[in-house]
Amino acid sequence: MKWTDTIRIAEELRDKYPDIDPMTIRFTDLHKWVCGLDGFDDDHGRGGEKILEAIQAAWIEEAEE
Repeated sequence: MKWTDTIRIAEELRDKYPDIDPMTIRFTDLHKWVCGLDGFDDDHGRGGEKILEAIQAAWIEEAEE
């Protein structure tokens, strides 16, 4: 999984952290959780604010389904 796999990352986060409200998560925590996902193998330094915002938005959308 790479940083650009925002929907897949969001699905994985939803499954791994079902009790977390993605609207309240800090980007520092989000970055750490994404890097800790099974199958994530991208450069940790590439996870900047814009990609974290996209992941958070996808996670919010996933949570609403």
